[in-house]
Parts: sequence; structure tokens; C-alpha cells
Amino acid sequence: MKIERAVLREVPLPLKRPFESSAGVVDARRVLLLTLEADGLMGWSECVALSTPHYTYETTDTAWEVLTGLILPAAVGLDVTEPGNALAAGAELVGHPMAKAALEMGAWDLAARAAGHSLREMLGGTRGEVDVGVALGMMPVDALVDAIEDQLRDGYRRVKVKIGPGHDVDVLRVLRERYPDVDLWADANCAYTREDAQHLQGLDALKLGLLEEPLPAGDLLDTAELQAKLATPICLDESIGEVGDLATALELGSCRVVNLKPGRVGGLATSLRMLATLDSAGIDVWCGGMLETGIGRAHNLALASLPAFTLPGDISASRRYWERDIVAPEHEVVDGRMAVPSGPGIGVDVDEERIETLTTRKAVFG
Repeated sequence: MKIERAVLREVPLPLKRPFESSAGVVDARRVLLLTLEADGLMGWSECVALSTPHYTYETTDTAWEVLTGLILPAAVGLDVTEPGNALAAGAELVGHPMAKAALEMGAWDLAARAAGHSLREMLGGTRGEVDVGVALGMMPVDALVDAIEDQLRDGYRRVKVKIGPGHDVDVLRVLRERYPDVDLWADANCAYTREDAQHLQGLDALKLGLLEEPLPAGDLLDTAELQAKLATPICLDESIGEVGDLATALELGSCRVVNLKPGRVGGLATSLRMLATLDSAGIDVWCGGMLETGIGRAHNLALASLPAFTLPGDISASRRYWERDIVAPEHEVVDGRMAVPSGPGIGVDVDEERIETLTTRKAVFG
């Protein structure tokens, strides 16, 4: 099965409410959606890059340029019966895993549809539904309490709160006192330095499930030293960009948990390799989110259905972020779990008419 046509679209979607972290505020997504066509079938994927380089160096615009200028012209004609073969289109490129992942994940959806299987089945997933948690942005304590009440009513299995200097230990202490039994996590988005180690030790008394990315991304040695000083498990996200990063982090002891985002690490095949390593090492792992639409969320759910995932992922309901998603049915949380789509491919119907109406730029290949 060879790719006959590829179409990349930019589709702007406003969030229902701004999402703030130490890396900045996001109030809208300029979503890049990719469709791959072959043998009368269409595979869908989503590039998870954000508009500005505060999370990683990749952005919506760099991904657009890399995809349209280098990857997609070479993708037309590629045999993607084995989805990993799609990465041959960007094999010579240094970096840009988010752009590469868009092509690779689209190929997985296409191959699953051709085989008549769900993406979950193609990946080896075993769960029909997965435990999910929610991430809350930085906001005043009273607003956080209100937000947590809402999420607990919706049944989420744990709550992750964004933190940064001046908005950390004191805030989390209030939340822990109010919610002594809630599985509470903290995400720093690389906001601290090694000099903050003593201050961060104040988190240990709060019995957090984990502290995510406290130090600058890729600073695995200092993070290992910090982990040795903390009882709280450190979770790595941005620091794990490829298989080699993971191997180094495990060798150094830089973390006890990993947040695996397929759209960030280069796709699903890379994610499967990382999962095998983490499973062998006995490291807890969960599937993170990047404010995806229902398309990217369906990919994440299929991956999160694998048994190697041990903790609830950041795969919130569609209505948490969007007034209206671009898939049907929209993803919903019931009793803290989300169903993994079981239809062919990613298993959701894409609202092509609405996407076409919202599209602000398009590039067609083949």
C-alpha cells in the first residue's frame, strides 16, 4: 500500500479557557492536521507542536515548513503497509520529531484501516477503556479548588497541577490539606534550577504522586542528583526526546516515572520501543497530552490501551478543552475512565466538512 496523496491543513481552534503553565499561556491551538490517502482509504493524524517554542524548539510554523518542504514531498509513493516505513521520508533530517510523528502516526491509521483493525489492535493494546487524569493550569488557589471540585465530580482518577517559582509548595499544601486522599501531581515544565533543590524538598511532605520536569529539559545529570535528594518521584517528559535520552536517564537514575507522548517522541513505533524499555526496567509510565483535538486524542487512547502503561494519562474529555471537537463521537470520561475507540483505524468519524470550513492554509502532495 503506497501513499498516493497527502494533505496538510492548518485549523485554528480556540480553547474554552486559557491554559497557563510556567512556560506561558495557551488560549488557542493552531492545529496541523494531516491526511494520507491510499487504495481509497484515508488516514488521519495531528502534529502536536505549539505556536511558540516554549515547550520544545518545534512550533506550528517550523513543523509546517519541515512537513511541506521536506517530509511530505518524499512521502508520496512510500509503501506504508508497515507504518514505520513512513519515517524513511524524514530519515536524513536532524530532530523535528513532532513533524515526523505526524507522518508516521497518519501511516498507522491508514495501515490499520487497510487491515480492517482498530489502531488499538494494531499496536497490541488490550484495554477497552483506560484510567485518565486531568491537568490544571496555574491559577489562584480558590480557582484551583473550584476546578478540582469540577474534575472530581467528573470522576478523574488524579489531578495534576502546574507549578512554578512563587506558585508551588504553599499552593500545593493548601490543596493537600483540602484533598488528603486525592492522587495529586505537580508539573514544573522545567521552571527550576539545581539551586532550588532544598526548596523542592518541601514537596516531600505533601505525598505527591510525582513531580514532573523540575529542571531544564535534557539536564539529566542534575535531575539525577535532585532525584537522589527527593522522596517524591521525578517524572520526565520534555527531557525524553528519543530512545537514547531514555537510556541515559535510566542509567543515571534521573527519574522514577516517564510521561510518554507519541506525538512528541517521533511517533508510535518509537513509543513502543520506549515502552518495552520502561516495562523491563519496572518504571511507571503514563500517556501525556498536548491539548490535542479528538484526532490526536484517539491516537493517544490507542497507545494508552497497552498494559505497560501503569498510571492514569492526561487524556481529558473533548468538552474540557473544546466547545465542539472535530470528531464524533466526542471523547467522554465516565467514572474516571475513557473508552478506547474500537472502529477501524483511530475509530472516530472526522468532521471533514467543518475542518474544511475552518482551514486557513492547505498544502497538497500527489
